[in-house]
Amino acid sequence: MINEVIKKNGVTYGITLGIILALITATIYAVDLKLFVSGWIGGLSFVIYLVVGILLLTKTKKEIGFFSFKDAFTTFFITTIIAIAISTLFSIVLFNVIDPEAKETVNQLLIKYMAETLQKFGTPASAINEALAKMKENSPFSTLEQLKALVFSIVGYSILGLILAAFFKSKSTQE
Repeated sequence: MINEVIKKNGVTYGITLGIILALITATIYAVDLKLFVSGWIGGLSFVIYLVVGILLLTKTKKEIGFFSFKDAFTTFFITTIIAIAISTLFSIVLFNVIDPEAKETVNQLLIKYMAETLQKFGTPASAINEALAKMKENSPFSTLEQLKALVFSIVGYSILGLILAAFFKSKSTQE
């Protein structure tokens, strides 16, 4: 059975983080679609995720006292599932219901960005054309692709959760 504090904090922080991530997406959408291809936005989201995770685990450890690795990871994992689900659901609705044209615009920006990046690295034209053809086939903002990204995000942030859980777990009294 999951400790009530772990459950409560995981859900609360998950909803909070999910709303923050959705607001970041909404802000980018409102300000400039070109920001969706900006690397620093992804970095900013990661930093926000890390800070919220640290705050979550610090608060939960103080509230329950002894904090096992399993408890720490479970707390972070609950938050991750909820936050990523909210963020992904918002993006699916935004790009597939509210404004499907924005999905196409961002996809074109991503293709252009990828072409420029591959050219900077001296990639042969044939390889660039092949990569761009694959990108044109799959829109990263389609519902299916966003659900795939959700799974990869859960895996990636779970790795972060494992690292944080190892750091935040209580030290064993037996040494």
